[in-house]
Amino acid sequence: MSQAMIVKPELTRADAGAIASHEPAPADDIVISVHNLGKAYRLYDHPQDRLKHHLFWRFGKEYGRAFWALREVSFDVKKGEAVGVVGRNGSGKSTLLQLLAGTLKPSEGTIHIRGRISALLELGSGFNPEYTGRQNVFFNGAILGISSAEMQRRFDDIAAFADIGQFMDQPVKTYSSGMFARLAFAVAVAVDPDILIVDEILAVGDYGFQQKCATRMRQMRDNGLTLVYVSHGPDSIKSICSKAIFLMEGKPAYWGGAEQAVNLYFNYLRQQANQEAMRVQSDIARPVAVETPVQGTMRYGTGHVQIERVELQDDAGACCRAFRFGDFINLLVQLKSHIDTEHLSVSYLVRDLTGIDLTGTTTFDEHVKIPFMPKGSRAEIRIRFPNLLRQGNFGISVAINRNSQPDYADNILFDQVDGCAYFIVIPNPDRPVHYKFHTPVEVQFRQI
Repeated sequence: MSQAMIVKPELTRADAGAIASHEPAPADDIVISVHNLGKAYRLYDHPQDRLKHHLFWRFGKEYGRAFWALREVSFDVKKGEAVGVVGRNGSGKSTLLQLLAGTLKPSEGTIHIRGRISALLELGSGFNPEYTGRQNVFFNGAILGISSAEMQRRFDDIAAFADIGQFMDQPVKTYSSGMFARLAFAVAVAVDPDILIVDEILAVGDYGFQQKCATRMRQMRDNGLTLVYVSHGPDSIKSICSKAIFLMEGKPAYWGGAEQAVNLYFNYLRQQANQEAMRVQSDIARPVAVETPVQGTMRYGTGHVQIERVELQDDAGACCRAFRFGDFINLLVQLKSHIDTEHLSVSYLVRDLTGIDLTGTTTFDEHVKIPFMPKGSRAEIRIRFPNLLRQGNFGISVAINRNSQPDYADNILFDQVDGCAYFIVIPNPDRPVHYKFHTPVEVQFRQI
């Protein structure tokens, strides 16, 4: 049976309430329990309507209308789990974190928290701009119920992690956004929280600081910290979090494994981009149903050009799923066009078992031009690349796009199949690979 190529995430908004059904963990293990959580704001057409509503609502006269920033959210988090939150801007991510942190009150539903919470929300929140960094350290400790003497004992570690030097004794209103983030994170992790809530605040720091924070969060998680983490970076969610919730227009679209949540989120973004493209490109006004099923974990796209076959081969042309370091992997992709089209680009992506994207490319980026394909025609693309990966199991995703601009301004996704091929890398005792993959290098030696 054929199916439409534009695929919504596994749970649509209509199914969102279904994610509340889950097997409860032992009560002692659960540190965050959320049930049917919702937050509503009232929107007014005229400024005076706000006052009218507050004066007359008790008499049955209402002004304005309710806007639900978040609704029907239910999940449990065990001690030591790391949970990511993904979604577009305005999907309710920050609202959820503020409700968990206690800076907002819910309009409906319940939240049960066990343990001390430390939260990194909006940049500069919890800091008095007139105080120095040092004064704000003690100020935040007092808010969390930690004595001045105890914060004094922790101060050197906080200052060393923040690494802002002499600015520690300057008013924080003089800080850059990166300095704000450094000090805020240093204080948040220094108070030994049971639960750490982190919004996108870390995105303002430099790369070295972001890696430093990610390492600290992993260490704390291994020691029993429960983490709730919002980020637009897919790799950080996948590498730090075991579970994730994908919010769509204020409602949960998926709750489960972090890799699947991130994949669904990015699939949703591509779907939205495709729908916009189809509105302005007359030759792809309607999606095309799948004609030939291809194995994979997820498939999406408009379907105007479709993947019909994916196979891994060795250099002899034989099917192969096991490679040694240095072997060449041949990726064979057969496709069929359901429209007259040109400017096609075929791409592949290799992921490890944790869902981290390791390597890949596109024919467009490699400056390989695929000729014009008339409607009904088929083609075969062979991509050959050396295996430079370390021992382990890996998956391949393949996609077909149409794109003619260097900035990808006219890009549209025709077909993508995630996990359409798998292979293993066999250890080679003569050539160990200690990291995720090896990059060929040149080494010179000269006696001095």
